[in-house]
Amino acid sequence: MKSDTLRTAMIIQAYHPHIGGAERQLAALAPLLQDQQVDVQILTRRYPGLAPFEIIDGVPVHRLPIPGPKPVASLSFTMTALPLLKQLKPDVIHAHELLSPTTTAITAKRLFHVPVVAKVLRGGVLGDVAKLKRKPLGKKRILSFRKHVDAFITISHEIDEELDELGIDQERRPFIPNGVDTERFKPLPLTAKKTLRKTLNLPDVPIVIFTGRLAAEKRVDQLVALWPQVRAVHPDALLLVLGTGEEETALKQAAGAGIRFEGRVDNVVPYLQAADLFVLPSATEGLSNALLEALSIGMATVATQVGGAPDVIDHQRSGWLVPPDQPFALQEAIVTLLNQPGNCAELGQRGRDYVVRKYSLPVVAERLRTLYERVARPSNAKAVLV
Repeated sequence: MKSDTLRTAMIIQAYHPHIGGAERQLAALAPLLQDQQVDVQILTRRYPGLAPFEIIDGVPVHRLPIPGPKPVASLSFTMTALPLLKQLKPDVIHAHELLSPTTTAITAKRLFHVPVVAKVLRGGVLGDVAKLKRKPLGKKRILSFRKHVDAFITISHEIDEELDELGIDQERRPFIPNGVDTERFKPLPLTAKKTLRKTLNLPDVPIVIFTGRLAAEKRVDQLVALWPQVRAVHPDALLLVLGTGEEETALKQAAGAGIRFEGRVDNVVPYLQAADLFVLPSATEGLSNALLEALSIGMATVATQVGGAPDVIDHQRSGWLVPPDQPFALQEAIVTLLNQPGNCAELGQRGRDYVVRKYSLPVVAERLRTLYERVARPSNAKAVLV
């Protein structure tokens, strides 16, 4: 191994084939980090049917047992992770979430004197900090994290403000957003759109799309409920819902005309390319991968003003922002943009231009590499932008 290679142990609650925002981010970034001389090892929980070890896209994945209920499972994971971390000898431990992954990481730091980076996945009432405050001994854990974590990665200004309120210094709060594969998620020429719609068995009508987990906080129920009012203005409009989750059955039962559920779709790119408008009605978010993907495609987007959406969308210039849990405002934005296809094209182009500059995966991977260098080798590290 070359002397300038950085060994990084990533700790995350779940990993491939489990699919969520954090898992997708790590899966996309890990191979790029390997290319930048970061030796990545992933430590995650072993769920039924999964192998204890495998290599995925060139990245070693260690799945550790989690017997028993939650508190026991977390303790068991930590106790199994510690000897493995001692063996791996990482230069940096990167915890993905402030809860049990960070607890495992700082336990290892205290034993092996390895610096710790913790990524805060989500802000708001359902975010990492709020959850931590509600936990038993939450205040004590916050004090411990504040003392032992070398850097807290923030992916939105909302999260940054929450960490500021906890008394964490700005230099320990680098802003490193989620990234998106801008080469994969790219626009399709308008001339090819009709053909693509035929391939996907989609009608040639105004198409509004949602992609993501069908969970309560995503507020897809509000989107379904307001759809008849959208169709009162655009009778042929189609709402295309991609994804699965605990709300799926209820949403299908509530859905009226002009709504189509596609279930789990492994490759959402052609569906985004075939649609006209992306909508994210969430009550809470970190920095939505689905939103970044839609912006990268060059689509007009409507998103609620939560999490990282205000950081990535310049209202009415590169997309539209609406207040959360205000269905009428969401409905008005959808109808207005469907009335303005020319404006949609301009919004989409500006949104893509910004995402390519600031949120492309190579840019994010380089910022992570620089952060690891800073905390692991402070004497010769470059400054990290905050």
